[in-house]
Amino acid sequence: MTASSVLPSRKHKVVVIGSGNWGTTVAKLVAENTRGHPDLFEENVQMWVYEEKVTLPKDSPHYDASVGDEPQKLTAIINKCHENVKYLPKIALPSNIVANPSLQDTVKDASILIFNLPHEFIGNICRQIKDHILPYARGISCIKGVTVTDDNIELICEYISESLGIYCGALSGANIATEIANEEWCETTIAYNTPAGDVHHAANGVANDSDNGAAALTEYKDARGRTSKNKLTPVPGDYPSLDHHVLQSLFHRPYFTVSMVSDVVGVSLGGALKNIVALACGFVEGHGWNMTAKTAVMRRGMLEIITFGREFFPETIEEKTFWEESAGWGDMIVSCTSARNWRYSKMAVERGVSLEEIEKTELNGQKLQGISTTREVCGFLRAKGVESKYPLFMIVDRILDGTVNVEDIPELLRK
Repeated sequence: MTASSVLPSRKHKVVVIGSGNWGTTVAKLVAENTRGHPDLFEENVQMWVYEEKVTLPKDSPHYDASVGDEPQKLTAIINKCHENVKYLPKIALPSNIVANPSLQDTVKDASILIFNLPHEFIGNICRQIKDHILPYARGISCIKGVTVTDDNIELICEYISESLGIYCGALSGANIATEIANEEWCETTIAYNTPAGDVHHAANGVANDSDNGAAALTEYKDARGRTSKNKLTPVPGDYPSLDHHVLQSLFHRPYFTVSMVSDVVGVSLGGALKNIVALACGFVEGHGWNMTAKTAVMRRGMLEIITFGREFFPETIEEKTFWEESAGWGDMIVSCTSARNWRYSKMAVERGVSLEEIEKTELNGQKLQGISTTREVCGFLRAKGVESKYPLFMIVDRILDGTVNVEDIPELLRK
C-alpha cells in the first residue's frame, strides 16, 4: 500500500450563512484559507446573501454608466466586483467567494457551516436548511447571542446542534469586523469539542471510517454535561479529520490569531452577555462620565457574566476562559470601548434619542444585538426570580424601557 493511498479523497466544502459586515469579513478570511489549503478544503466558499437591490453611486469604482441608477442585485455586484458594497464597502474580497441568494443551494453538500447573522433569525434559518444539509455536517457559530424563553436559556451553538442534528462549536473574541477586514491584527477564540468519530487514524495503510457516513452514530455531551438526545453521524473517513487542527487552518490568518479551546459555555456566554455590558458603558460615556466609571461597569459586568455561568451552566463552565481567552476580558474591553453596541448607545444618550431610533438612522438595516440580548436575558432572569443577583443587567433593561435614567446607575448599583 503506498503512502498516497491513505490521503483523504474528498475535501471539506465550507459555506458562510450571513453576509453583513461580520459575515462578509469571516467569509473573506476563510476564503483566503480554503485557497491556501487545497489539501483540506474546496477552494470556493459559498456565502448566503439575503437578496436586496442596491444602487451604486456615480463615484463608485464599480459604477456602470450603461446601468446608471438602476437598482442591481447585491449578489450580482458581489460576484462581479468582489466587494460587498452595502455591508463591507471598500474591502476587496477573494474571487473564490460566491454570493448565493438561495439558502438551500448554499448549504448543499457542505461539510462545514459557518453561521454569522443576527441571533433572532437563527430559528428560521435552521428550519429552512434542516432537510438540505449533509447528515455529517459540522457548524461554527460566530453569532454572539443566546436563545431564551421564560424557563430556558440555550447557547446559540447548542440551539443549532439540536435543531439540525449536527455538532456546532462557537467563535468569539475581541473582534471588530472592519479592523479584521482591513487585516489589522487581533485574536479570537474557537470552542469546539471534536466529536469522537470525526478524527480519522490510518491503520495498515488505510484510513478508518471511510464508508462515507455509514459508521455507527455517536453520542456527545451538551453544555450542561448531559448526553445529547441527538446522535451524530461521523464525518466520513475519506474527508480530512474535522478537528482543532483543521478548524485552525480554516480560520487562522497572519492578522487573525486563533486559540482553540473546549469551553463552549465560556466562549458563548462571554460573547453574548458582554453586549449588555457594552450598552451600559456607552450609556455611561454618553452621559459624560469618564474611564473610571466605565471600568466600574466592566468589572461589575464581568462578575455578573461569571455568576450567570455558574448558576445556569455549572456542569461545564470553565471560569479561566474569561481571564485567559480573547473571548473573555479581551472581548469585554474592546466591546466596551470601541465596538458598535458601545458606540451607538453612547450616541443615543448624547443625542437624547432611543437606541431603536439610532438603529433606524445609523445601522443601514442592521440590528444591535445588545438590545435583543438584554431584553431576552432579563426576561429570563425575572421568570426565574433571580434578577436581584444581576443588578447591572437589569439596569440596562430598564434604561432601554425608559423606566430609569442613566444618571441613576450609581445609586441603583449601591442598593
